[in-house]
Amino acid sequence: MRVAGVNRSGLYYEPVGENEENLRLMRLLDEQYTRTPFYGSRKMTEWLALQGHAVNRKRVSRLMDLLGIEAVYPKPKLSQPGEGHRIYPYLLRDTTVDRVNQVWSTDITYIRMAQGFCTWWR
Repeated sequence: MRVAGVNRSGLYYEPVGENEENLRLMRLLDEQYTRTPFYGSRKMTEWLALQGHAVNRKRVSRLMDLLGIEAVYPKPKLSQPGEGHRIYPYLLRDTTVDRVNQVWSTDITYIRMAQGFCTWWR
């Protein structure tokens, strides 16, 4: 075994699967995630406590990782440009605005409504 550089214990090791309680918790987490995909490990821990399962947040986080689920929320750095994205120059940088109608601008405001957004142009 020295020639291959592998320990004998690594050859015969068979990983132990999850116990029945963890499998039951994983099923509950999967069902709740289907209903509320925005729940993270903290909220899932609270929900499980309300269902009568006293579990640690770290355990819930580990089980969520095993299931491959994570809370749906805006990730950081969303306004960073993508690779290869061209950055356009600001054309009015050295311009002095000294007369009417020399420079025009606009603003688009999105107002959240019950059924979507209302767009307001100025």
